[in-house]
Amino acid sequence: MYMGLLSSLFGSNAKTDFKQLLENGAIVVDVRSRDEFAGGHVNNSINIPLPELSAQIAALKKKNKVIITCCQSGARSSMAKSQLGSAGITAYNGGGWRSLQAALR
Repeated sequence: MYMGLLSSLFGSNAKTDFKQLLENGAIVVDVRSRDEFAGGHVNNSINIPLPELSAQIAALKKKNKVIITCCQSGARSSMAKSQLGSAGITAYNGGGWRSLQAALR
């Protein structure tokens, strides 16, 4: 029961092929703060801190790309995925940036 709840909150990465999504043109959006992003991030990801995401949704929508969100642990990226999905953007929660980076190798 708890895993189902956690998966619904944070997303389950077990079934999502993030590498394939990226190869098909997806964009990785890291929603951590600028300082966190500067300390390390997924290669070629873009940094849009979560509090600024709503102001960037129109620009992201114009790109017409799938978005993979990531952060430190998966909590903020889950919120970002929900915001993007509500705006009609196909988005996946990539979870923590380090585990996403490993999945993309």
